[in-house]
Amino acid sequence: MSLSARLALVRGAAAGQPDDAGARPEDDVVVRVVGRPAPPPTGLASRLAGTTGSHADAAARPAGVDTLTQLKDRASRALFERLGGKLSDADIPDEQLHALVRADLQRVIAHEPTPLSAEDRRRLIHELTDEVLGYGPLQPLLDDPDVTEVMVNGPDTVYVERSGRIVRTAAGFADEQHLRRVIERIVSRVGRRIDESSPLVDARLPDGSRVNAIIPPLAFSGSSLTIRKFARRPLEIGDLIAGGTLSADLAELLRACVAARLNVIVSGGTGTGKTTLLNVLSSFIPEGERIITIEDAVELQLQQEHVVRLESRPANIEGKGAISIRDLVRNSLRMRPDRIIVGEVRGGESLDMLQAMNTGHDGSLSTVHANSPRDAVARLETLVLMAGMDLPLRAVREQVTSAVDVIVQVSRLRDGSRRITRVTEVLGLEGDTVTLQDVFVFDHTAGSDNAAGRDSAAGSEQDGREQDGREPGRAVPTGIRPRFLERFAERGVTVPPRVLGVPHLAPVRGSGR
Repeated sequence: MSLSARLALVRGAAAGQPDDAGARPEDDVVVRVVGRPAPPPTGLASRLAGTTGSHADAAARPAGVDTLTQLKDRASRALFERLGGKLSDADIPDEQLHALVRADLQRVIAHEPTPLSAEDRRRLIHELTDEVLGYGPLQPLLDDPDVTEVMVNGPDTVYVERSGRIVRTAAGFADEQHLRRVIERIVSRVGRRIDESSPLVDARLPDGSRVNAIIPPLAFSGSSLTIRKFARRPLEIGDLIAGGTLSADLAELLRACVAARLNVIVSGGTGTGKTTLLNVLSSFIPEGERIITIEDAVELQLQQEHVVRLESRPANIEGKGAISIRDLVRNSLRMRPDRIIVGEVRGGESLDMLQAMNTGHDGSLSTVHANSPRDAVARLETLVLMAGMDLPLRAVREQVTSAVDVIVQVSRLRDGSRRITRVTEVLGLEGDTVTLQDVFVFDHTAGSDNAAGRDSAAGSEQDGREQDGREPGRAVPTGIRPRFLERFAERGVTVPPRVLGVPHLAPVRGSGR
């Protein structure tokens, strides 16, 4: 019988046990076998018992309850008391820390009177190791390759995202203190802190997964923890094509845009896959170029050899020492970059990034939160004004239009899939209006991104969706020759005419910027 099954049996027996006068024989058998009275604890076991409450409290609990759950609780508390700060000491190698914890767990369990089989003992040690060194109830979710995001809304509520859909899980924490311990373990390993004076933090897991935590008093219903998981293997362009995010022709165009050193902005809402697409676009940068990446929390997984990764830093407990994204963008200009990649612009650093794009650092990449290419331009204008410079709006728009060449819009559809819905060229200013030109647009009648060659007859759709539940449609070329073809010609970059849906791709002379 598995450990979870035994625990469920014990809980069921404890819940169904009446008073002594009306005890049922079958309940008595369960209690006698699984939860028999323990002899007075001695040595280490005595210290463990003292961490969970008085002997009077233990005697008042039903015998079946004080078994595996109580054993896990006592053991984890004892380890925290014995090992103290070693559990969060980043200087201790993981192998040494795991060996230390396993050795202590073996001693703790060996002194326990609760009868356990060898298999139960092994599973208990594994669960306790996850509890002490891992992330407790979240560890199985983080180990599940199908889970892309974990969302904790207080100790009793845990949601995950699978295949683009959010579902609630049975996982939960013992109490708020238990959840806080896991949060503190995460942030302490990357040199961050979280407490009542600094109740929100961005951090990352060792595998690069993004973590955001916010605790009371800002989080009214209990601490909230959000983990955006990173794939163990960085996604490549072939993965996005297979997943329907974009077509092979669109991938060819984006590859050419990066190779021709166009400045590209990836636009989209929260959770649409902007960072994933930015990571894939960066893979098109040729070897031999010096790349500077700038992020709040390091997420990009560039495969090139010559990469310098910079990460911002929050203020210390005295409110000093903060290094912002804007500081890092300014500093990167002195580091002889060929390409500057800013994970996301959300403040005054957008002005410095646009100036970098305008002063010889072509081929830069970044992301911005916006619902359309037009909104992306407006948001960039607003962010530039946040830099504190008293610039006229026309001057700001000139900065944006002269710096940004292409905006790639990523959207999340109703089925949870993430698709590129627009590729838009920034042409320039006509009066005070920024002019844009769509090169690719999403067509809901174009069939499935991942069903090339499949019959597209009427029977392939049902209720406006494909039979497999995915939204039909894909991004298709508008048939317009973009002006950046001249940049392609200057740098010797070519794309097949079919990519843009035109008979030939002769650039329009004199139209480049």
